[in-house]
Amino acid sequence: MADHRIHRKADIMENFTNTFVNIPKKAAAINDLTGFGRCSLAVVLPVLNAMGLQACPIPTSVFSSHMAFPSYYYRDLSAELSPFLAEYETLQLTFDGIYCGFLNSQQQFAPLERFMERQRKAGSPIILIDPVLGDRGRTYRIVTEALCQRMKHFISRATIITPNLTEACLLTDTAFPDPSADDAFLQMLTEKLLAMGPVKTVITGIEQGSRIRNYCGERNGNTLSTFSCDVISNGESRPGTGDLFAAILIADAVNHVPFAVSVRKAADFVRICVEQSALARVPIREGVIFENRLSVLWDENNG
Repeated sequence: MADHRIHRKADIMENFTNTFVNIPKKAAAINDLTGFGRCSLAVVLPVLNAMGLQACPIPTSVFSSHMAFPSYYYRDLSAELSPFLAEYETLQLTFDGIYCGFLNSQQQFAPLERFMERQRKAGSPIILIDPVLGDRGRTYRIVTEALCQRMKHFISRATIITPNLTEACLLTDTAFPDPSADDAFLQMLTEKLLAMGPVKTVITGIEQGSRIRNYCGERNGNTLSTFSCDVISNGESRPGTGDLFAAILIADAVNHVPFAVSVRKAADFVRICVEQSALARVPIREGVIFENRLSVLWDENNG
């Protein structure tokens, strides 16, 4: 009987080892680190891990809580970015994907551009840039005009970009639509964005009555195709949802999931997280409950 148990335990361990024999692909995650409020790296890292990637954080700044709170501690890490990335170069690290979110200073663009260029020469990483600049027709408090201008050049390095409607307008020097954005306007914005260098774009979180639209474009040579991914809205706009959306997209892109399938997955996941956060009466500025749904992403990735 004892021998039987020993052999059975050995079989279980062998099956466990075989299940995890594949070495996870690596994704560099560039964003701020916010301690409270469910946004930026605190959201991106667990999502990438749940979707089977090794997430390697590159913090651009540190916040005690995000800027929707009445007070917060903030530390700019611009001066640390170059030596941080130099160590990655010394170690000759390469990445399958690069996700880049909030940048708080013009000083951060140059070292990140050098990092991305070295990665391109070493391989073919998929680069997703979420150009965090503003929302609801206005820039965020910490975002300057000079930073907006610098971002226009920066997104040319991206494979995928995920601006919201405000950011898409800022990047293309287009007046924010009043009262709403119709398909012709979104088509025009998408064409302008893709002409700036990215291969794929999603204009995220467009509020249209009871629905949220994600308007997508993809460039293949001289051909441009567009599609829309809509979800029902409960009327709440919460911090961190853009980070959730973008993290799912970069993980799927690295894992070769079709673009349209990935956008639908991200939109549905964000919708469900917003709905359950409202049902749980989580304060809006505390973001969305996503922790207890990470297993869904794991199961879909390993199904």
